[in-house]
Amino acid sequence: MELESILLPGIEAKRPIVIAGPCSAETEEQVMDTAKQLAAKGQKIFRAGIWKPRTKPGGFEGIGVEGLAWLKEVKKETGMYVATEVATAKHVYECLKAGIDILWVGARTTANPFAVQEIADALKGVNIPVLVKNPVNPDLELWIGALERINNAGLKRLGAIHRGFSSYDKKIYRNLPQWHIPIELRRRIPNLPIFCDPSHIGGKRELVAPLCQQAMDLNFDGLIVESHCNPDCAWSDASQQVTPDVLDYILNLLVIRTETQSTESLGLLRKQIDECDDNIIQELAKRMRVAREIGTYKKEHNITVLQTGRYNEILEKRGSQGEQCGMDAEFMKKIFEAIHEESVRQQMEIINK
Repeated sequence: MELESILLPGIEAKRPIVIAGPCSAETEEQVMDTAKQLAAKGQKIFRAGIWKPRTKPGGFEGIGVEGLAWLKEVKKETGMYVATEVATAKHVYECLKAGIDILWVGARTTANPFAVQEIADALKGVNIPVLVKNPVNPDLELWIGALERINNAGLKRLGAIHRGFSSYDKKIYRNLPQWHIPIELRRRIPNLPIFCDPSHIGGKRELVAPLCQQAMDLNFDGLIVESHCNPDCAWSDASQQVTPDVLDYILNLLVIRTETQSTESLGLLRKQIDECDDNIIQELAKRMRVAREIGTYKKEHNITVLQTGRYNEILEKRGSQGEQCGMDAEFMKKIFEAIHEESVRQQMEIINK
């Protein structure tokens, strides 16, 4: 993929490149107040959602075209660059007409190749930085495909935004980081700038700081953070936004590490191992929950805990699957023997209550 720098005049080529502003442009007063506070803290790029695709109807879905005039006023009064999300060709045309400096494609849009192609077609002949968020589902090929569609339209100033992936089981994070996916994106397209969106990954303002640091530790190029002059009163995503003062505090505390290539590469690989281990533990916990439900069913229907035929089937099938994935069948057998032993132990506890 042939790419050029996304840096705009006056933006330093150092990590992190920061894009900050409210989730949504709500009122002109809110936009200007937030922008002025951010500009006073040295921020150079202001973001605000103009059109907001919501999960369910009835919520605030953005102020629409009217808000673009507010972003133009931000540029005029503060000198900041302005950025917003586009989801249709009409959005693109309106933004270009309003002189928006940076566009980004949202996660729901990235997941739809038809929508991405429509945006790419609308951008032909334009030299503007475009950032593409990961799709809602953990599909790296779909993410790369969206970038390629826009690149094929002639745009070379591209970047990616990692905002995490949707999950039915929401525990710590609003969207699971699954850091190994953007790490693999970096391996596949080394010259592609990657931004982290800690607001959408965390879903809570107290998670913004640690997620920003994690992104820097993984050598991300930038951060796109939701910042609002009065977060508790925000019309959308109130719980994940921080004030400009808090954002400034977070950024000042960031440790930006520089490492040799070999050490950095090893660190990235170890991060992948940690992420894989976390996923394994979560999946095992989910498996044990199902095993306990089976234990309850067996108790209610007076069925023995140990089902030898089923146990043999698991060992044979998992051993074969492991071999197909490049692992030793005996290794897989040992793992599933241990898993089965723990499943039986948990079911016995239920049976003997």
